[in-house]
Amino acid sequence: MESSLRKAASTLCGRCTAPMRKQLVPRHASRLLISATHSPIRALHSSTACQTNRGGAGDKESVGTRRAFTSTSKADNEAAASAAQAGQQPRLTEDNLFHSFSNSPVPEFRQRAAFMRQHAYCSHPDHQHTKVPTVAPKPEDEVATGGTAPPAHVDFECPDCGFPMYCSKEHWMDDYENHLKVCDTLRQINEDDHDLRSGRVFHEAVLPENQLEEAMVNMTNWDTFMYTREFDAVNSDRSMRQITRLLTYPITVGSILHELSPYTVKAGERLTTEGLKSFSALRYNLHPPKSGKGPGVNQLQPEPPAVRVFCLGARAESSLPRSAWVQLAHLFPNAKIHLIMIGPESMANRDDEFPLPERTASNPFGAIVEDRISHKMKISTFVDYYHSIHQTGHFAPYDPYFDCFVLFHPGLGHPASSHEWEDTLPQLLETKVPIISTGYTQFDLERDVKWVNEKSKGEFDVLLEPGENIFRSLRWDLNDMDPQDVSCGNWGVWAFRGKRYETTIKDA
Repeated sequence: MESSLRKAASTLCGRCTAPMRKQLVPRHASRLLISATHSPIRALHSSTACQTNRGGAGDKESVGTRRAFTSTSKADNEAAASAAQAGQQPRLTEDNLFHSFSNSPVPEFRQRAAFMRQHAYCSHPDHQHTKVPTVAPKPEDEVATGGTAPPAHVDFECPDCGFPMYCSKEHWMDDYENHLKVCDTLRQINEDDHDLRSGRVFHEAVLPENQLEEAMVNMTNWDTFMYTREFDAVNSDRSMRQITRLLTYPITVGSILHELSPYTVKAGERLTTEGLKSFSALRYNLHPPKSGKGPGVNQLQPEPPAVRVFCLGARAESSLPRSAWVQLAHLFPNAKIHLIMIGPESMANRDDEFPLPERTASNPFGAIVEDRISHKMKISTFVDYYHSIHQTGHFAPYDPYFDCFVLFHPGLGHPASSHEWEDTLPQLLETKVPIISTGYTQFDLERDVKWVNEKSKGEFDVLLEPGENIFRSLRWDLNDMDPQDVSCGNWGVWAFRGKRYETTIKDA
């Protein structure tokens, strides 16, 4: 029945296929959304796979929140998920989502609470500092060295947000005014996490298929985008947060490269003149003209090669469900896209695909190629550093009309990871190809911009001014190593490329 539904749906528009898509929800939607939202946001570009939750400000995955399944589910897992959705009631209802992590009915959250008690430190100002700040310091709040008391692990759980935040009840009460700044957001995170494990059917995770060519996409914001892409109606803020956490990676890229991008050269819309030049070149091939084509042999035209999108330092984005990345291809129905994931952690959370392919003469870097997820998109994964591959010329030549780099939360300016980008940055700039970079907070984004300025001042052009990403994730995430550190996926975005010099002719 399912295959016949899909065959029939392929010939209809999104609005007509909505009833049929809903019949497919119990089997796929819940697993798809949980797998995406539990992929960690990465603030550090590290060469080591995440065995425990590291101290980077953007690492949101802890021991207790790692996925118990893989991104390429096997048939028996699919059958079990389908049976569970069909025969069991949700273990948490919509009005029963708030639980303290230590007393949560979900074992994974009890494990997270134990992990936080072992690794997170009390944020009371009486304690000495133990971490690099993750938010821009304010003069009235800045403390030079912290207090005199030694650091202490968190132990007391706030009754309002359910997270262990302070070493004692006394410190929680004494610093309650500061805690109130994040308490409501932490409670929202708590409820959203429990919602993912509630066992309900995630109707919002049913993604639309091909876009009608006559229907224009409106990218003013999430609401207009989802309406014009014919998503099923999302009727709650929580469901909206869950689905935007899933789609923020592909739609962030699409919103910048699309010809109807909300970023323009108008005042306040952040696109620079150099950015218009670079992105217009890419849009020329992403939106090819149809003139001259026809069904006859004498009307055939050669097709251009696929546009290559390089995701460097890939981690969370590489384990996204492939149906989420296909949404990027749906934005450009007349173009082909080759998505290339590169990074030592690009196969994280994909255990059933190990061991990696052998490195042979035809596949020198052991790439994993997924070429059947869509007739318009192919995904290749390289478990290696980009600067090592770049030196071999494997991807050369680079073409500003067909190539683009994307860095999701790269941590360019983070003290723990900036050294890993020292060799990569000059190589990226010499390609003269657009580089799109995101950050999980304003402070993180500004730190990356400052680092690029320090390392390559005068050698690059800004294409998109740094600022908040229109298609950021609406869901907030918590760093288990520092419960005070709250961020969201792809909060900010900017773009740059190596400076291009125009040739002028002068009479001698």
